[in-house]
Amino acid sequence: MGAIGGHAVVIGGSMGGLVSAAVLSRRYDRVTVIDRDTLPDGPADRRGVPQSGHAHALLISGRQVLEQVFPGLTDELVAGGAVPYDAGWDLLFHQMGSTRTRFSSGKLGISLTRAYLEHTVRERVRALPNVTIRDRISVTDLRGTPGRVRGVVVDGAEVLDADLVVDATGRSGERTDAWLAKLDCPAPAVTKVKIDVGYTTRVLRRGPGDRIGGGLLYLMSAVPPQDKRAAAVFAVEGGRWVVTLGGWHRAHAPTDAEGFAEFAEALPDPHVAKLLAAAEPLDGGRAHKFTYPQARRRHFERLRDVPAGYVALGDAICSFNPLYGQGMTVAAMEAVALGETLDRERRASARMARTYYRRAARIIATPWQMSTGSDFMYPETVGPRPVGTAAVNAYVRQLMMATHVSRESHLMLLDMQHLLARPASLFRPDRAVRSLAAARHSPSRAVG
Repeated sequence: MGAIGGHAVVIGGSMGGLVSAAVLSRRYDRVTVIDRDTLPDGPADRRGVPQSGHAHALLISGRQVLEQVFPGLTDELVAGGAVPYDAGWDLLFHQMGSTRTRFSSGKLGISLTRAYLEHTVRERVRALPNVTIRDRISVTDLRGTPGRVRGVVVDGAEVLDADLVVDATGRSGERTDAWLAKLDCPAPAVTKVKIDVGYTTRVLRRGPGDRIGGGLLYLMSAVPPQDKRAAAVFAVEGGRWVVTLGGWHRAHAPTDAEGFAEFAEALPDPHVAKLLAAAEPLDGGRAHKFTYPQARRRHFERLRDVPAGYVALGDAICSFNPLYGQGMTVAAMEAVALGETLDRERRASARMARTYYRRAARIIATPWQMSTGSDFMYPETVGPRPVGTAAVNAYVRQLMMATHVSRESHLMLLDMQHLLARPASLFRPDRAVRSLAAARHSPSRAVG
């Protein structure tokens, strides 16, 4: 298939931007990635990704999409130290007062740091002969005519003409609204859900064969609405544990070592506290914190008029509650959808953008429904509450308890949380009946 255009510009060099660049490299003669941050030569955290040092989840569907774009990536990451795991056996999930039953699911996940994943993907993109990555340079404006973006202006008034501009600037994407307004392009409506999430992370040494409660990964979500705490412990490359503690609505873990340990000791399950007491710290006792006041979704799919030559992607469209680990996966899915839409339309027209935004909205719908629905289990959550949220949450609480004893229920939730199935699959009458029956046998059946 021949080139669709001569030059594409991607604003933002994080995961969404990098995957977009790889996708566009197969459809444009040249691709330029622009990032205002200093991009490290190795797998290091950087200022432009303030959440980088915390526990990150690459969902199984996300791994599959990245493998599609970068063949052999999974094996490359594992060879470099990423930890492979079976999502049903090696991932312990303590939720609604007890731990999900364990079983061999055959579903392969990999656990690694955000810095290592991003570095590996960035090196794959750097190796593409028609892609240039420029860091330490900022886009200051869009160039174009009414209804059409034709390039970008960067520091020093340099102009980069482009057939397509991809906005992968993350949560700062709203700054482009003013630039688009100059081209007579309206801003999208925005949905905001206030969650006041915050979490703190420490890094510990992990010896060969070390596990947490018999697992390689551990997740804990306390029982809402009374308890707002959460925990994540991931085995990652370099013989390390990444331990992230925090929660919703100001239930944030302290940054000092003593306070961090006290937060862990107060959790309803002892695994994290035991690990902190036994493992050697690798961070010099210096924990770091990240706060996230609200999830936000920008509804480009509702716009009647969208500019040609421009699309937004990743957090620039929708930034999820990071506790659910959906962002990187959704951004990768959107990048693939963009490539497929370009293949169909053959040019970066307004119609192409509208089609892409409709596809992106369908990709976003499931994780947004999952995350915001769970957020509304807490009465302090502020935002537009979808009709039927209370009824759905009541059923999901029972389904969570069913996972304590039922492999089928565990697999159902596993597939949904890894974006391998749609939420509607949870509500099939036969499955619902079996799950509700199983929930009665949960060790924590008195909860909820």
